[in-house]
Amino acid sequence: MANQIESTWMTKEARTLVSHGLTRRCETPALDPATTPARRVTPRVRGPLRRLARLLLTSLAGLVWISVALVITLRWLDPPASSFMLRHAYNLWRLERAPPYYRHQWVPHERIAPAARLAAIAGEDQRFPNHHGFDLIEIRLAWRDHRNGAELRGASTITQQTAKNLFLWPERGWPRKLLEAWLTVLMELAWPKERILEVYLNIAQFGPGTYGIGAASERYFGHPASDLSLGEAALLIALLPAPGAHRPDQPSERLRRRAAWISDQAGRLGGVRYLDRL
Repeated sequence: MANQIESTWMTKEARTLVSHGLTRRCETPALDPATTPARRVTPRVRGPLRRLARLLLTSLAGLVWISVALVITLRWLDPPASSFMLRHAYNLWRLERAPPYYRHQWVPHERIAPAARLAAIAGEDQRFPNHHGFDLIEIRLAWRDHRNGAELRGASTITQQTAKNLFLWPERGWPRKLLEAWLTVLMELAWPKERILEVYLNIAQFGPGTYGIGAASERYFGHPASDLSLGEAALLIALLPAPGAHRPDQPSERLRRRAAWISDQAGRLGGVRYLDRL
């Protein structure tokens, strides 16, 4: 009964307010744009982009750690093959050729004739004992000659060539150059100079399907790499710019001139005593 009376009274009060135009309106107070913080709107694409960036960074970090582990492992473990050998074998396999796909035999550092090690330095990288993977002097000279109108020539060191031959591919381009530079730094940090030279001489291509100083010495001169003379080693090193274009056992005049220059440079460096700087 009391509720009915209260309801009737409130109804009468409401009618009175309406009749006098005094009805209350519940309005939301206006917001001041100057003092109200803007609501952050997150684009829907931000989530996928963040996941993609995280995936790329994780993949890059993984590649870095794998490359570090691989280079450190090969400080002591002799690689059974190089990327160039595997590429050569794959191409022959696709042509349905029968194995073996190439000649190769590993020769330890101490069983490579000092004349062969000296010839490699004299012919390919005379500052090898002194630089840290990059010959800045040779790079500046090559760039100067290019600015004067000459064709841009290579200035790769033995370490850079080893990184390319062991891990990468022959085609040029910035991706390969960047990876080559990274691997060069790792190898210079993790390997002594003797190890770099040992791996270089064991994976370099000295002819069609012939990789390494051991296989080349046996194929072209009929004796192991430990018995190579300076003249024979110079002929082998002279092949390296174009290993498929000449034969050291039947040298062309051009190959003879190149080998003579290498032998002369080896003498100017001080002979095998220069190897003591490694």
